[in-house]
Amino acid sequence: MAFSTQAESSPIAGINVTPLVDVLLVLLIIFMISAPVIAHKTRVDLPTSTESDFKRPDPLRVTVDPGGMVFLNGTLVSDATLATQLDIAASKGRDDAALIPHVELHACDEAAYDDVARVLALVKAHGVTGIDFASD
Repeated sequence: MAFSTQAESSPIAGINVTPLVDVLLVLLIIFMISAPVIAHKTRVDLPTSTESDFKRPDPLRVTVDPGGMVFLNGTLVSDATLATQLDIAASKGRDDAALIPHVELHACDEAAYDDVARVLALVKAHGVTGIDFASD
């Protein structure tokens, strides 16, 4: 038996690039197929307003502070009072589509999630679907 006494520590002279080329070709094909789908533009015909002076009513500004207190347009209210005011606003919206109520919900940074979720559920339960989350 013949054993070599020299350690083979010479660097590999060539790198097999075939797998790299295969991966790059697959990626190229994927991009070529998906590029037209991404660049496709669809024309959408939006309806125009029939009233030129359409003005949306001022939103109801509901604020939840860190103590869990609820303010409606800057006035401290209870949940029952808020529910009554939301019912009044929702009833106006049922009569005239231009008066659909809209709520701006302001939650202070330190307000508990449970308090904000309670107010949000109350607003939603009284038929107000237009809700904006605002930050101060």
